[in-house]
Amino acid sequence: QVQLVESGGGLVQAGGSLRLSCAASGRTFSTHAMGWFRQAPGKEREFVATISRSGGSTYYADSVKGRFIISRDNAKNTVYLQMNSLKPDDTAVYYCAARAARYYSGTYYENEYDYWGQGTQVTVSS
Repeated sequence: QVQLVESGGGLVQAGGSLRLSCAASGRTFSTHAMGWFRQAPGKEREFVATISRSGGSTYYADSVKGRFIISRDNAKNTVYLQMNSLKPDDTAVYYCAARAARYYSGTYYENEYDYWGQGTQVTVSS
């Protein structure tokens, strides 16, 4: 079992930055590829970014490519999402997720993730 707790959300003006953190419990964090997803009001949850177990491979949604950076620190059992040049369209609840340990890389399919955090709200004002 992996428990995930997100933090770092808040209110920011357009053009600003935020860094989200997702802390994982247990000693198996480094065996899980991780992902970030988001859900805006009235919309379905969507993929944002994913990172492999070692951190050597990352993949982003087109909507955030060049603005967001996903990273991880396996020694701290934490995955991060650095969000720059934020836009009002980035307003959403952001979730981190862990994929089953048998997979090295992440994926943009949310059904492929076994563990989810409770989410953190990000609001970008115009």
